[in-house]
Parts: sequence; C-alpha cells; structure tokens
Amino acid sequence: MTLKTLLTGTAALCALTAAAHAERGEDGQVNILYWQAPSILNPYLSGGTKDIQASSLVLEPLVRYDETAERQPWLVTEVPTLENGGVSEDLTQITYNLRDDITWSDGSPLTAEDVVFTAEYCMDPEGGCAQRAKFDHIESVEAVDDQTVTVTFSRPMPNPYSMFVGGESPIIQKAQFQDCLGAAASTCTEANFNPIGTGPFVVEDFRPNDVITFTANDNYREEDKPAFQTVNFKGGGDAVAAARAVLETGEYDYAWNLQLTPDVLDQMAAAGQGEPIAAFGTLVERIEMNMTDPSPDLPEGERATVQHPHPILTDERVRRALSMAIDRQLLTEIGYGQAGQATCNLVPAPEQFASDNTECLTQDIEGAKALLDEAGWTDENGDGVREKDGMDLSLLFQSSTNAVRQDFQALIKQWWSEIGVETELRNVDSSVFFGGDPGSPDTFQKFYADVEMYANNFDGTDPQPYLAQYRCGNEPKPESQWQGENINRFCSEEYDALLDELGETGEPAERQRIAKELNDILTAETMTIVPLVHRGRVSAKSNSLGGVVLNTWDSELWNIADWYREE
Repeated sequence: MTLKTLLTGTAALCALTAAAHAERGEDGQVNILYWQAPSILNPYLSGGTKDIQASSLVLEPLVRYDETAERQPWLVTEVPTLENGGVSEDLTQITYNLRDDITWSDGSPLTAEDVVFTAEYCMDPEGGCAQRAKFDHIESVEAVDDQTVTVTFSRPMPNPYSMFVGGESPIIQKAQFQDCLGAAASTCTEANFNPIGTGPFVVEDFRPNDVITFTANDNYREEDKPAFQTVNFKGGGDAVAAARAVLETGEYDYAWNLQLTPDVLDQMAAAGQGEPIAAFGTLVERIEMNMTDPSPDLPEGERATVQHPHPILTDERVRRALSMAIDRQLLTEIGYGQAGQATCNLVPAPEQFASDNTECLTQDIEGAKALLDEAGWTDENGDGVREKDGMDLSLLFQSSTNAVRQDFQALIKQWWSEIGVETELRNVDSSVFFGGDPGSPDTFQKFYADVEMYANNFDGTDPQPYLAQYRCGNEPKPESQWQGENINRFCSEEYDALLDELGETGEPAERQRIAKELNDILTAETMTIVPLVHRGRVSAKSNSLGGVVLNTWDSELWNIADWYREE
C-alpha cells in the first residue's frame, strides 16, 4: 500500500479494534522511538512536540481531542457546553466537574485545587510558561468544592476551551509543584523530569535527550489498562533510522514523525514488518523571520531581544523577496509527495479557517530581485552578494537535523543566492533545537539566527490560542527563561486589536473571517512567517501493535492506554 493510498483512502487511520485484557501489564513491553529525544517532561516548560507528547503518557488534561477533532471528557464527567449548563449564557464562565475515580499515581485524589494550581503555575509572569497564550483573559480559577472548578473570564469567551484542553495543557499536581512557581519553575528538576500524573504510566527512569522508561500506573482508573507493563521510549537518531527500526527490522513498535520522502517509506514498508500511518491536521513546515538582532556582538541578554531590531529583516520588502524566491511546489514534491500540500497559510485547516491566500505558490525570482533593488540592496562589488550601507545581505539560516530539512535548506540557499542573498546554513540536533534548556544557545525559542525552519500545529479545531501566541510581549526573553510562543518577536497593535475582537466574537462566520485576517497579517501582509508545506503527519506502527489511532489534533500518544499486542 502506497503512502498516497494511506492519505486519501479509508486506511488513513488505523482502526481501533476491540481487545480483552485479563490484567494490567500482560503484554509486557512496547518500544517507542522518537528521533527527537525528549529533554523534559513538563509541557509548560517546553514548546517542543517531542516533550509534550512524551509527557502525555503521565500528565493528562481535563478534556482531549479525539482523532476526528471532537472534544472528549477525560478527567471530567462531561465536556461543559452552553446546552448542559457548563458554560454560562454570557460566555464568561466555564465549570468543570471532575470524575470521582481519578487519583494521582501516588494514590492521592485529583482535586479542584490541582486544577486551580495549574492555572496559577502557568500564569505566573516569571515562570516562562510555554503555553501562556492558552490562559489569556482569565480573571479567576476557583475551586467550588473538591470536584468542581470554575474559570471566570474577564470578558465573554466564545471559545473557552483553551486551558486544560488537549495535550499541551495538562493538569499538574499541586503537592509536587507548589514550590516551583515563578522563577523557580525551571530549577525543579525532580518534578520536571519525574512528574506525578493521572495517566496510564509513571516515570521509572528518565535520561534527558536519550531514553525514558515508563511503567504501568498501578493507580490508573481502568483496572485492566494499560496492557503494557513497560514503555521503552527511546529518543535520538534520525527519521530514517526510526522508520527502519519499525518497518524493516521490527526492533521497535512505533516510530513518530517520519519526515521522509514517500519513495523511501514505500521501500521500507515492503519489508513487511510494519506499516506507515498518516493523516492531515494543521502541521505546517515554515520559515520564521527573526524581527530582532541575534548578532553575537551584542551583550548576552540583549541578543535576539526587542531592544535591538533586526538590521535587515525589519524591512518587509526583504522578507517578501525571500519568500518570492522559493518554489514551494518543488519543495513539496521532493520532500513529501502526497503527504504534503504547498501552502501560504500558517493556519491551513480546518477548511473554514483557511485563508484563500495563494499568491506565494508562484515562484518569482525576477520580482524578488526588483524588490531588493527597491529596498536599496545592490551588488555594487559584482560578487553576487548585495549590500547596503556597508552591510552584506547575509543571513544565518538554522533548522533541526533532518534529511528533508537539509534538502530544503540547500534548495532555499540556492534560490536566495540567485537574488543576491548570501546564506550560511546551520543544523542543530533536534533534541537540542526543540528542547527548553534556557542555557542552550541553540534552541528554536532563543533564535540566535536570522531565519529558522521547523513545523508545529495546534490542538483542536479553533486557532484562537495558536494565533494568540503572536501577541506583543509574548516573545521568549531572558526574564522568561527564554520561554514564550512569539518566536519571531513580532508586535503589531493592529494584530493585537484583532485578537481582542476574535476573543469577543461568537458568530462562526465572523470568527472565521477574523482568524483568516490574522493569518494573513502574519503571512501574506508582513511575511513574518513564511509557510512552505502543509504536512500530513506520518508515523509507523509494527504489525503486532494494536489499538493505535493516529491523532493529529492532540498528542499522538493520546490513547496509549488502549494499545495492546496482537497475536
């Protein structure tokens, strides 16, 4: 079966089949391989997908998204709505009723106080919470009683499902993290590496950027789950080795994010040990433009901060020229085939939120040259590199180490050289690049480069929290331990005003219009973000692993409690 069939046919998701388990842990060990190794198990201190997903074996939200993007109650009795009275008529409150059978892995009960504390933890201005945008406009989070918590907003919230919903916003235990508020958050190594959770597994041993051993949670709410007693969660390597370990050698049961060309995957799958699984969600490979100066000549603590605007990229004409020079159709064909779609949008889905922004799909080298001429960048020396005011048009372009990304970098460098831009390429080990270490100079959050390339997506189907990441002041900076979601250091009063309008708008058509306008400001109008490819999520499972349901709207490991070994 080809990857094209997987993405377009009925086999796009592995069907969840029934399996009866006599007892917890009867299926022994499951082996999972993430070629980007987790570096922390606290998703509030890392925006890296590999950290968020590894954490999801232990930490759980109140509500999850299933594989169809529908909200499902997880730690609560039902999803609060207007219809069932859980959301107030004026849209300023949402009330969650916790299930009474949920305990932490240490045996203590989950209570409303844990939910209240989680909000306090992320909302602390000195904590550097990587998911801070999900907690916008909260006036209070109160424990009505042990099983009931009410969130009150400072204004009507048509989409009140950002905090505590999806794998990026789980509940953490107050007893474990109560001494880790604010600036102390990043210093709590034991809690950050070995969180106590309500999920199906507990951390047995964690070696950052290497391997995690999980064991079944003896206090998990379903007595016969999980079917596996242990999880060997190996990190590192590359996508090729990860795919081979499942599809060819059968050494591993599951491999995540196989960012490989379709022909390579098809050749490996022919070995018969496993199969690729794929689905489209909101994942976009894109180039991020740094609006601040990352020069090492600046004092440490001032590099890549809003104190110093970028000397080249603050000119929109330069950013636009860089975008115009790129052939997205060719990148998609080479890198992803049927598992990708060339795009100009940061928000490519759901369809009702996707802008009809398509201008970037046509490469225009001559137009890019003319735009740089207009901006005053000329090749006076005849060496092929433009200059202005004594400065060369030279950029450092970084990304994570991956064969497809390095192919993209090489092609983009070539196109940029055709318009007179000198480009230095850097690739960083994925575990470091997507890690949250505030001391590392190589994380995507710190952004010590001019441009960088990666991909991420958002939980669920409403892009409001995702778009809210780009609010002024939400950028990574020293005082937030270099955490923050506004990677570009973008700031626009017009954008922030539209965000406020989106937050006050309940009518679906108007919400869609505003979201598209926000998307267009970041992309078509300012080229702060340069989308390249709307990627399908491609992973692989062994033929003996049952129960896997690929989910692009939440953690990919969202239903690991239901995984089992097939005969």
